[in-house]
Amino acid sequence: MGLHPKGFDLSLDRITRLLDQLGNPHRKLPPVIHVAGTNGKGSVTAFCRALLEAGGYSAHVHTSPHLVNWHERYRIGVKGGRGQLVDDAVFADAVRRVADANAGQHITVFEILTAVTFILFSEHPADAAIIEVGLGGRFDATNVISDPAVSVIMPISLDHQPYLGDRVELIAAEKAGIMKPGLPVVIGHQEYDAALDVLMSTAERLHCPSAVFGQDFMAHEEYGRLVYQDEYGLADLPLPRLPGRHQYANAAAAIRAVKAAGFTITETMMEKAMNCVEWPGRLQRLSDGRLLQHAPAGAEIWVDGGHNPGAGEVIAEAMANFEERQSRPLFLIIGMINTKDPVGYFKAFAGLVEKVFCVPIRGSEAMIDPVILSHAAYDAGLVAEPMSTVGEALEAIKAVSDPQALPPRILVGGSLYLVGDVLSDNGTPPK
Repeated sequence: MGLHPKGFDLSLDRITRLLDQLGNPHRKLPPVIHVAGTNGKGSVTAFCRALLEAGGYSAHVHTSPHLVNWHERYRIGVKGGRGQLVDDAVFADAVRRVADANAGQHITVFEILTAVTFILFSEHPADAAIIEVGLGGRFDATNVISDPAVSVIMPISLDHQPYLGDRVELIAAEKAGIMKPGLPVVIGHQEYDAALDVLMSTAERLHCPSAVFGQDFMAHEEYGRLVYQDEYGLADLPLPRLPGRHQYANAAAAIRAVKAAGFTITETMMEKAMNCVEWPGRLQRLSDGRLLQHAPAGAEIWVDGGHNPGAGEVIAEAMANFEERQSRPLFLIIGMINTKDPVGYFKAFAGLVEKVFCVPIRGSEAMIDPVILSHAAYDAGLVAEPMSTVGEALEAIKAVSDPQALPPRILVGGSLYLVGDVLSDNGTPPK
């Protein structure tokens, strides 16, 4: 981080030059499932991994950003077992080799780390590689992949507007850049018709065999079960382990994507995947750890890194569903960075929340000051107060909680960086 510029510099020239110096490892990968989208990328990646591992396949997984440790970006597939985060010595060696090949030339951190992805995944045999886009698609460093087994594009909404455009159709055009002529594409649930139109027209222009959620495949809850259906048939499955109704569409997109990538999926595999899928920091419940000593006894504490208006809507819907099942006072502890739309995020929680506590994000120059963030919450119709730390906010919630009532429900989120801080402080980093 000290050697290379932060942020994004969208271009494929630097990464192409670097990979050429490394012997083009991106051309030596197992079949790639390439995933883009504003929201749901990580969840569909987690479902794809769970499906493949349930069938005994080995799957490498690249995600970003990490929550606590850099290693989280690289999971190395293990035949017949659960993939493991990359070993420290193997990771360090790959970073050194990439840095030597770069020879001090201008390049971003994400481009260095993407080259590391290709080094690691090309040198460790596996049945598949699931690779998540960092930002956008067309000029993202991962888009040097020329022949993915399938491209997957998840829900698109407004985010990263300075880089990708200020309308969903412009953002959709950037995400559609991962489609490759004649190769399969799976389009997940899209909230905006304008985005869907761009994705479908791009697929048609490039002659990509396409499968679209709601048209070619779908999923819904029925009698406490997940019903999945596509042209291959229907499956009656357990509800996904990941909470929230939005995960039904994410699970469906993963099932269809793994099929499109050429893998045989059985109903037994799907059942196992729904029961074992995991994705840290996304509606993850904290049941133990150091931070819980600051919270009211019996409080239900969730962390989620969603940070844009679209993510706010699905998280708020999940909180509303929790409220229907068991009514508890809901409090938010939120930290955000200044490239996000805090008012848009907060508006989704109108009518649900008792109070918002706004906190800083440790070590981030781009964080929104908690006082300013509190004003954004007020602008969205919520009551808010700035706090110095998450622990202090939990103590404040404890102070106002009624000991005679059910303990509160607390959501900590607004940024993956804040969630990373919380998991680190709590002593529960992803494994």
